[in-house]
Amino acid sequence: MEIEEKLKYIIDKIKAIRIKNGISQMELSLRSNLSQSFIANLEKGKKQPSVLTLIRIADSLNVNPQEFFPESIDSGTREQTKEKICKLLELL
Repeated sequence: MEIEEKLKYIIDKIKAIRIKNGISQMELSLRSNLSQSFIANLEKGKKQPSVLTLIRIADSLNVNPQEFFPESIDSGTREQTKEKICKLLELL
């Protein structure tokens, strides 16, 4: 999976969790202290989230930030998984 595909997966996952929980973009923006326009542009793929932003959004959605990542990067040992996630987050 290419980096762009992984980023799209992360963004799609955020949106899917938000919608599944019945949370509007406005409500997510209030919970995460991010602007509604940022949330909208993130979901449109016009903005890229920082690690801090991913953590804030995860906390606002009451999920672990790892839920945003493709399962394919969870293969291997726990240490390998942590290394893969750190590398991916550095690229963001």
